[in-house]
Amino acid sequence: MTVEMPGCGKCPIKVGDRLCQTEDGKSPAFCPTENYPQIVQKVLEEFKKPDILEFAKQASIQEGEGYTDKELGYAQTKPLKPRLVEIIEFAKKMKYKKLGLVFCMGLRSEAKVVEQVLATNRFEVVSAVCKYGREPKETIDVRDDQKIKVGSFESMCNPIGQAFLMNEENTEFNIMMGLCVGHDSLFLKYSEAPCTVFAVKDRLLGHNPLAVVYNYDSYYRSLKVEV
Repeated sequence: MTVEMPGCGKCPIKVGDRLCQTEDGKSPAFCPTENYPQIVQKVLEEFKKPDILEFAKQASIQEGEGYTDKELGYAQTKPLKPRLVEIIEFAKKMKYKKLGLVFCMGLRSEAKVVEQVLATNRFEVVSAVCKYGREPKETIDVRDDQKIKVGSFESMCNPIGQAFLMNEENTEFNIMMGLCVGHDSLFLKYSEAPCTVFAVKDRLLGHNPLAVVYNYDSYYRSLKVEV
């Protein structure tokens, strides 16, 4: 029997009544919890690996510690910590000593602060900017008119180089800051250590890409038609 493609993003069921939230919950025809139990079993097999189990366990504990007033019930819980603090706490839970920090040149000032905060928390930090290597964009067949600095030398972003550098230095956990769309994908593909994202780039919206979503029915209503 053919099942519908998973579509959790369009689930019409109230959160507390969903099958993924409660044992007797409801599910639409495209519900992966209902339709793909075999994948859940594969996940449970992965959790038999001690390193994966510990990582998942500590991530879940960190999630729970991100709230206060839990004794008052779920409806009364309040957020407690910013993401930077959670990254530090999680890395300590995992007993990591050496962290990687890869960032966009456009977030160099922010990266300097983050590196300082990580060092204050007694981590050894290996950091690499996106322009590491100083290879010209022509290396990847980018034409002059496709560059930002038309008519002059321009270094390409080098996420594979950033990943190889972290791998060479044997970082245990890599933190990403503001890598371009696609460049972030390449870094994740080539990094040997697990990664987390501290900040994403949005040149127009001050690195707050959700602003588009929050204004979908007003200022960004143009997105209701194909871009």
